[in-house]
Amino acid sequence: MPPIITTEKVMTEKILLAHGSGGSMSQSIVNNNILSLLGNPILNRLDDSAVFEAQGKIAFTTDSHVVQPIFFPGGDIGKLSVCGTVNDLSVMGATPLYLSLALIIEEGLSKDDLHKIISSIKEAADEAGVQIVTGDTKVVNRGNADKIFINTAGIGVIADGIDISGHNAKPGNKIILSGTIGDHGIAVLSKREGIGFETKLESDSAPLNKLIAEIMQVSNKINCMRDPTRGGLSSTLNEIAEQSGVSIRIDEDKIPVRREVAAACEMLGLDPLYIANEGKVVVVVEAEDAEKVLAQIKKNKYGQNAAIIGEVTEKHNAKVTMRTPFGTSRIVDMLVGEPLPRIC
Repeated sequence: MPPIITTEKVMTEKILLAHGSGGSMSQSIVNNNILSLLGNPILNRLDDSAVFEAQGKIAFTTDSHVVQPIFFPGGDIGKLSVCGTVNDLSVMGATPLYLSLALIIEEGLSKDDLHKIISSIKEAADEAGVQIVTGDTKVVNRGNADKIFINTAGIGVIADGIDISGHNAKPGNKIILSGTIGDHGIAVLSKREGIGFETKLESDSAPLNKLIAEIMQVSNKINCMRDPTRGGLSSTLNEIAEQSGVSIRIDEDKIPVRREVAAACEMLGLDPLYIANEGKVVVVVEAEDAEKVLAQIKKNKYGQNAAIIGEVTEKHNAKVTMRTPFGTSRIVDMLVGEPLPRIC
């Protein structure tokens, strides 16, 4: 005789609209799926706002995550949401402390998937040393979202004397890239489109706050840092050039790209310079400290493929050029359009 599937059994496996009602079913999601994994003294109070103490200069950022698929090689939307926010704080020279977490869940998402996502959030937050201290959960009708969207906001503190900004790049500064580009975008695309590789290709999604803290310990001559996420390395460098009013020159043969990423980009007519990354940092540093900073980055597990890829060349031009292996140069423009939709 086949097993009997009860209504109660079905209700425990899927997220229902009633889980977003604000009543007892909402409380069950908060208590059983969120507090059970992310609980801490500030979050456990469940007040309308988190209350904590902080001194000095504060960095504050927010980000929304709508990646599709929500699970991909090397990570998922939960890990992505924490790492992205932690890294946005860190590249400003801040020490990340607290994050908020807002979930917009589509009716029908399995509770198993929700548990996996919250578990990834906890793992990433633990690695970064940050706490989730406040949040919100909404459930929308089936078809009004794509499984789950996540918004995170983060707060960090900046020590006295630190002034790191996209406006601070100066002629003569060296450009350091912490590792290979395009890994995240191609990993997500490979999962979405079923593209296989002979070797395993994973997203580079990672919290970089400890790596960044390490390089700030060895040098006080870091002028600018950015994480080249949407728009890739090309857009990040163009943003720095525009903000600082400088030109930047990079060398194509010094930019680290995995063989699988290069092959996939060639096959699909894409340029790795424009593919998103989620675990890389661009560091603009005074020339005299460049080798010292590079050596420190290479000591970190997330920076083993780091390289000096170029330099800031002049004021009042705001363009990015790249020298090719053939001795020619080409202009590297900012990304126009969206070559890979929904990758972060």
